[in-house]
Amino acid sequence: MSRNATAPVTAPGDNSTAAFDVDVIRADFPILKQTVYGKPLVYLDSGASAQKPRQVIDAMTDVFENYYSNVHRGVHWTSQRSTEAYEGAREKIQAFLGAPSEKEIIFTRGATEAINLVAATWGRKNLGPGDEVIISHMEHHSNIVPWQMLRDEKGIELKIVPIDDDGNFMFEEYEKLLSDKTKLVAVTHISNALGTVVPVKDVIRLAHEKGALVLLDGCQAVPHMAVDVQDLGVDFYAFSGHKLYGPTGIGVLWGREDLLNSMPPYQGGGDMISSVTFEKTTFMKAPHRFEAGTPAIAEAIGLGAAVDYVSTIGLENISAHEQGILQYATERLSAIDGLRIVGQAKEKASIISFVVDGIHPHDLGTLVDRAGVAVRVGHHCAQPVMDRYGIAATARASFGLYNTRGEVDALVDALQEAKEFFG
Repeated sequence: MSRNATAPVTAPGDNSTAAFDVDVIRADFPILKQTVYGKPLVYLDSGASAQKPRQVIDAMTDVFENYYSNVHRGVHWTSQRSTEAYEGAREKIQAFLGAPSEKEIIFTRGATEAINLVAATWGRKNLGPGDEVIISHMEHHSNIVPWQMLRDEKGIELKIVPIDDDGNFMFEEYEKLLSDKTKLVAVTHISNALGTVVPVKDVIRLAHEKGALVLLDGCQAVPHMAVDVQDLGVDFYAFSGHKLYGPTGIGVLWGREDLLNSMPPYQGGGDMISSVTFEKTTFMKAPHRFEAGTPAIAEAIGLGAAVDYVSTIGLENISAHEQGILQYATERLSAIDGLRIVGQAKEKASIISFVVDGIHPHDLGTLVDRAGVAVRVGHHCAQPVMDRYGIAATARASFGLYNTRGEVDALVDALQEAKEFFG
């Protein structure tokens, strides 16, 4: 299938419901009008970082053009307006996560900082030699390395939940790992490398029965499904803004208010204190005790706009659309001779990792890019997953709310051309 440089990449069935019109949604994303090497841009890398709708771009531009100022510290109009919008974004995220209080929403630079915050504060205060932290084999490096650092510093033990050949979280093995020494279970909600949806409610239930807390890495979950932290019963939840159609440099740690206020500050500085003398400093309660210094003001407001955007469309509508794309892409990719999908769990989100016989993933990604198709290649900051399957890297197509079946067809065509190139 050849593609005209100006033709929209769509296909029959892309607009299957009145509730979700992908053509209307695509019009909100200026970058999708772009051409690459004379071909329409097909962006299949939302799992790494999603594109931004006009509503987010406009919200951030509005900050800088009309009312930017530092927050919390000024009595003048621009500071008051900025503070109102910044704290308004916190309230939007509270509602988005179903959190009981806006005081439980901590703005961070991203999920990586959120997880490090928990390890460095709650972990250092509450964990010691012999205490156990459970993670899974499919974790992103940001949910492995902080616990290894704490292990080396405090003498805790790390236990790893295995995954099976299809990438399923092995729940029975997890149950065996739990013990009276388990203090924390820190697992991904959805694997960034495999798309596996972890049965987190059952994970949380069993952990709590042992008296352990649970932290979930929700980076790949919040763009694809509704998340209610009270319904989950989780203790900490982390996600990044840039995967949720918001800006980079902003993320969220949600934690139970009683836990947050029992934790020492992560950093010291302005805005996180009640009073300072040379003899003593007293700290604010959450959320401000964890937000030292000038925050990412426009980025937080942009994240609030992103939350508004996906909430207006409806996470249930987004999920249904993406599951349709996932099913179609799985069928089409599975039909390519020599292509193997890595990770075919029973419950998956819209991520497909794959390898092609005789072609290194980096070469594959380069050739596909020449057809205007953007996929991710590498270990996806999940090297233990690659080790589990005996491979160095995969190519990964990750789908967002703006992707179409026609774009899947474009990927398949590009892969076939790459195979022909390598003979």
